[in-house]
Amino acid sequence: MSQLAVTVIGPDRPGIIADVTEALAQVGVNLEDSTMTLLRGHFAMMIVCSGPLSPVREILEPLRGELVITVREVGPEHLHAPIGPPYILSVHGADRPGIVSAVTRMIASVGGTVTDLTTRLSGPLYVLTAEVEIPVSADLDTLYRALEITADELGVGVTLRPAEGDDL
Repeated sequence: MSQLAVTVIGPDRPGIIADVTEALAQVGVNLEDSTMTLLRGHFAMMIVCSGPLSPVREILEPLRGELVITVREVGPEHLHAPIGPPYILSVHGADRPGIVSAVTRMIASVGGTVTDLTTRLSGPLYVLTAEVEIPVSADLDTLYRALEITADELGVGVTLRPAEGDDL
């Protein structure tokens, strides 16, 4: 069995998840990690799964008329060793280019990493929510000040707070 990455994008309609996952199950694919969302009326799904590459491509072929589907082999799992405690980063304000790059640059500047990020535009209000990990060696006061300065320059509000644990 190969490790596969499957992406599916297309106009939303009822049953996309059922159609794709049913097809994958028919050829013995095991879903391991996935994320699925709606982006402005477009369905987007990413799946990491284990299964046979050629049959997966073939079984998904009938859905390609309405959906953009990619299937590729990925190497063995690279376990993500946390680099530090998790935080929730929230940004909100008037929409403009450069918000994501500027704020994530501040996280990267202290050696932090983004583990999940979503954005939404609701009328003129832009909202970004991210889960980030910050190394214990990072100077949090300096990071908070840098984020506040960046937020002021962008005309948005920003908060960074410790995340609640999600241990399973």
